[in-house]
Amino acid sequence: MSAYSKVEFQRAAEDLCRYGRILYGNNWSPATSSNYSVRLNENVCALTSSGKHKGELTPADILAVDMEGNPLSPGKPSAETGLHTQLYRRDGGIGAVLHTHSPTVVLLSQIWPEDSLSMTGWELQKAFAGETTHEGTVTFPIFPNDQDIDRLSAQVETHMQQHGQGHAYLIRGHGVYTWGKDLTECYRHLEAIEHLLGYQLELLKIRQP
Repeated sequence: MSAYSKVEFQRAAEDLCRYGRILYGNNWSPATSSNYSVRLNENVCALTSSGKHKGELTPADILAVDMEGNPLSPGKPSAETGLHTQLYRRDGGIGAVLHTHSPTVVLLSQIWPEDSLSMTGWELQKAFAGETTHEGTVTFPIFPNDQDIDRLSAQVETHMQQHGQGHAYLIRGHGVYTWGKDLTECYRHLEAIEHLLGYQLELLKIRQP
């Protein structure tokens, strides 16, 4: 069984509960939707349990899982655990993953006709780690929703191998996954995504004939 620090796990659990309240308050994680995680070490992450209301999380709603998604502490792992562990396995620099279901992301991902959404010219692009100018382009792949998480995570991995890891991806009619070196950076990425996609949604409305 993979070992992990109980002190670090408790700290991660408290942080995930705190961010859960923030994300719920932002209307980005309604009811029991969404899931969040933090890497504890190279073999273990702390993850929200399945079916828990994200505005009412307590440390008892967080469990430890290994990088194959097997639980190491009491609780039922989120059905989408494999989408978190895929990211941790591929990049040791990823320390946190946030998956949310905001109205902006869900709606735009549902109506956007292409399988990716690229944006350039927005100053807020610089909120993403490594992006230094508004003149660059950030691209968010959009994957079809799929209840087979192993199949979906394999599709995500294949896309990243072919096109690069990027900063986030969308699941059509479902939500967004983003990541960072820690929860602070990850939340910054998520906040930038919400605003950038909000701009895009407003542009679609303005440009309607």
